[in-house]
Amino acid sequence: MLNNDKYWLAFASIEKIGSVFIQRLYEHFGDIELAWKADIQQLLEVENITKKQFEAFISEREKVSPDDCLKYILSKGYDFITFDNEKYPELLKNIYNPPMTMFMAGSLDRCNLDKTLAVVGSRKASDHSKELLNSIISQFYGSDICIISGLATGIDTTAHKAAIENNIKTIGVIGGGFDHLYPSSNKKLFNQMKESHGAVLSEYWPTFEPISWRFPHRNRIVSGLSKGTLVAEAALKSGALITAKLCLEQGRELMCIPGLVTNPNTEGIYKLLKEGAALVTNANDILEQMNWTLEPIEKKQINTQYKLTNEEQEVFDLIVRDSLNIDEIILKTNLNIGDLMVILTNLEIRGLIKQTDGEKYLPLVAL
Repeated sequence: MLNNDKYWLAFASIEKIGSVFIQRLYEHFGDIELAWKADIQQLLEVENITKKQFEAFISEREKVSPDDCLKYILSKGYDFITFDNEKYPELLKNIYNPPMTMFMAGSLDRCNLDKTLAVVGSRKASDHSKELLNSIISQFYGSDICIISGLATGIDTTAHKAAIENNIKTIGVIGGGFDHLYPSSNKKLFNQMKESHGAVLSEYWPTFEPISWRFPHRNRIVSGLSKGTLVAEAALKSGALITAKLCLEQGRELMCIPGLVTNPNTEGIYKLLKEGAALVTNANDILEQMNWTLEPIEKKQINTQYKLTNEEQEVFDLIVRDSLNIDEIILKTNLNIGDLMVILTNLEIRGLIKQTDGEKYLPLVAL
């Protein structure tokens, strides 16, 4: 396996060639080593590749040592998965222009790739959209769904954080190599996903910088890994709309969260809804659209383990079912605000719940 890996890595290290070029060579020769070592006459027999592309490849190939590429990646400690690997995601393999090599932090084995939901949206998302998205994802608490996004600011960050806070696995697909994590503000998220909450993927050689065109280019992987895509907020010209188009081209389900009509970043949402995207306001809308049934969560006796009072258990059970603010909890329990504040404080101290920026409470442990 390592013998083949070094040739996949050698191809990945050449910045001037893309995955379509590599795939066409691989499919023609049936072996990545033969593709790497082919001479100009053999390369000219490959269909849909120009002589100029071949000459550029041969010129760059002379500067690359496959053995050194493998040594470099192993020395950096980066994991990777190649197109011919049996663990390469089947959904992704079937799109146009799948990545030939993906570098990986964390593990895809943790994630249920049969229930993958891409979440995309504006980097300058409104508080309204982020709060609604947070609420929807919290309704999947502790389930076997996997949230996929681009680890950018705004909606991406909200989606990944909400997944982690609600005990859901999540995958991030970044627009540059691992040596250039962008944005740097998401380093903590990156490490959480790497260590236990899912995985981060990149098709780019570790030294490749996150230049602008790579972000829309990576969107095909975000949608390609996903059974369906949820657009949380999008302007008429945005990366989110690019992902929505890719989702439809790939034959996947497209869904949208409605936003305030006065917000320019929702113009793309209403365009997609008019064109037939499914409208989503809660988790059940997604489950119905995707025809998914959540796997039952293994229940723990929280009241026994933490010695909760009946009222504490009642409040905790409400928060597990849906993220709520103080006023909503009061309406559902008839507790007075003084007693409720004591209960919420006790639950927070014990690490059972957490208050979000939107002042809603989320569970931190499974039932």
